[in-house]
Amino acid sequence: MSVEITTLPSGLRIVTDAMPHLATASLGTWVGVGSRNERPEEHGLSHLLEHMAFKGTRRRSAREIAETIETVGGDLNAATSTEQTAYYAHVLAQDAPLALDILADILTDSLFDRTELEREKDVILQEIGAVEDTPDDLVFDLFNACAFPDQPLGRPILGTPAHVRSFGPDMIGHYLSTHYRSGAMVVGAAGAVDHQRIVDETARRFETLPVHPAENVAPARYQGGEIRLKRKLEQAHIVVGFEGLDYRQDAFYAMQIFANATGGGMSSRLFQEVREKRGLAYSISAFHWGYADTGLFGFYAATGARDVTELMPVALDCLLEAASGLTEIEIRRAKAQMKVSLLAALESPSARVEQIARQLIAFDRVLTHEEIVEKIDAITLDDVRAVGQAALRSTPTLAAVGPITKVMTPDLIAARLKA
Repeated sequence: MSVEITTLPSGLRIVTDAMPHLATASLGTWVGVGSRNERPEEHGLSHLLEHMAFKGTRRRSAREIAETIETVGGDLNAATSTEQTAYYAHVLAQDAPLALDILADILTDSLFDRTELEREKDVILQEIGAVEDTPDDLVFDLFNACAFPDQPLGRPILGTPAHVRSFGPDMIGHYLSTHYRSGAMVVGAAGAVDHQRIVDETARRFETLPVHPAENVAPARYQGGEIRLKRKLEQAHIVVGFEGLDYRQDAFYAMQIFANATGGGMSSRLFQEVREKRGLAYSISAFHWGYADTGLFGFYAATGARDVTELMPVALDCLLEAASGLTEIEIRRAKAQMKVSLLAALESPSARVEQIARQLIAFDRVLTHEEIVEKIDAITLDDVRAVGQAALRSTPTLAAVGPITKVMTPDLIAARLKA
């Protein structure tokens, strides 16, 4: 394995994976901070900070940031999730120092100009409006809010219009200095990179990061329940879910396999029964999301109002039957799909650097592919059935948008699964 890790005296970690057959490099800074770290009055601040990082530093204007990276043919982007925020670039190998300089610049010396801030607030308000206009996105925000009510994990990452409008430069700067500390950050690089050169460049450019210790986040409390939003739409968008497993648990991969076998592809039970055999939905799929201390398992479906009554019992019966009747062939198929997805990261420097950086934050080490494959191969049919049965015994969470009159209640869902 070509992964190398160095920890600077400040606590900042650098991880690289050299892929010498490539001519490009993917680099980035991953921060173990996301929307889950926000206090109620800070809701949406992680995402706003990600946007504002590109809006000018003492050395570069927003336009100069864009022009500098694109002049060498590179690209620069960022993403915010519930537990991490990432800033990353893809460039030719010789331009890796330039990419690191830009990343360090935006993370340690941003100005948060008030004019730029007000303009970017308007952009985010439009982004929030786009979610409101997209029911297959909105239903998942509602689902999370219902699964984890009154908790940071249940809040939409984008924030609310009221919160976004309230943020000022001082609040953003305080959030940055509080959470963007060396011990919570990983600088990663993959592709045509030299580890020691990345270490030397990082040590020089990120030396001003604060070093104070991390703040603990409140543990998540899965609750469940229902939330419905009646809208005049052609389709009902429905998410039904249950408590899953956090990514540190030994049974996590078994839960991933259960989700894959029940609704992860065209051969899955939900797709075959609901779409192919009965024609009740164009879109139906299962998911399992793991967080640091909890998880969510469930399925999403979009269907016409007249098919809701039939779809939900059919989908629930699929899950119930899978929890006791999955076959060895289905498990082998799901394992193969997981391995291909995992190993595909070896072919892309962008996917690889994201994989190793996120693992280092989550586990304090990088997992080898052999280790993960061994864990997947060790899972038995009984393991998968057991985690499926346990998930379906938890309190259901229901979110629905559109013509929702005939959507089952959580009580009816639970009763169906117990019957």
